[in-house]
Amino acid sequence: MTKIVMTVLLALSIIACKDSNKQPAEEGSVTQENSKSDIQKTEDGWQYLFDGTTLDGWRGYNEDKMPPGWVINNGELTYDTELGLEQDYTGGRDIIYGAEEFDNFELYLEWKLPKGGNSGIFYHIKEGYKAPYDSAPEYQLIDDENYAQIHDLTGYNKSVGHTENLSELKPLNKTAADYAMHAPDLEKKKLNPVGEWNTSKIVFTPEKVEHWLNGEKVLSFVPWDAEWDQKKNSGKWKDSPDYGKFKTGYIGLQDHASPIWFRNIKIKKL
Repeated sequence: MTKIVMTVLLALSIIACKDSNKQPAEEGSVTQENSKSDIQKTEDGWQYLFDGTTLDGWRGYNEDKMPPGWVINNGELTYDTELGLEQDYTGGRDIIYGAEEFDNFELYLEWKLPKGGNSGIFYHIKEGYKAPYDSAPEYQLIDDENYAQIHDLTGYNKSVGHTENLSELKPLNKTAADYAMHAPDLEKKKLNPVGEWNTSKIVFTPEKVEHWLNGEKVLSFVPWDAEWDQKKNSGKWKDSPDYGKFKTGYIGLQDHASPIWFRNIKIKKL
């Protein structure tokens, strides 16, 4: 009996020693059990703004919730609406990732449009204006090939000072443009047909802004330099004193009376 008791006590002491060697998890540390979801949200410094599963952080511009029409469908952030005409467009239900503002960043996303579609990617958004474009620069997304065949652009082109070929879509308004400010290099652009996915990337620093489309850099400019000021003060934004002046702000997506699909929206702080 004594041998049995001694054996049991020895086994218990070994187990206790093994337990005492385990290090307590630090507060906020990621364990094996909960690491999977966190890894899906970040990789190599990337932070997912939309990973196909949740709209956490997103809301309407100047609103506290998502506007009707924006839904997740098949892992894609979709604006579910009918295509509207340019002459009937009076402003839409733009959305922002309102959980955090960003200053210098690399933003990546994938998107597709229907025939005649139009949208855009905003950054450095500030709220309190009529629309994001009153303060925020825009990476233009549009159906370059078919938009002018479906929408009447005559009135718009006149309003921004054009006098020739008023029915055509101008380079400053085409996909990957810094909308109404800088045109992309049309020779480098490779825009996939409507209904097919495209990739876009914006790299913003005070020294240089880059627009990428389908793996190709198609535009580069310096924000707030003399050329930037001249374009801002002589073009579409000459009567918008706060356009482009902010150095930090929200990321946003535009409703321009058009269906639109986004996926894999992620950002890396620089």
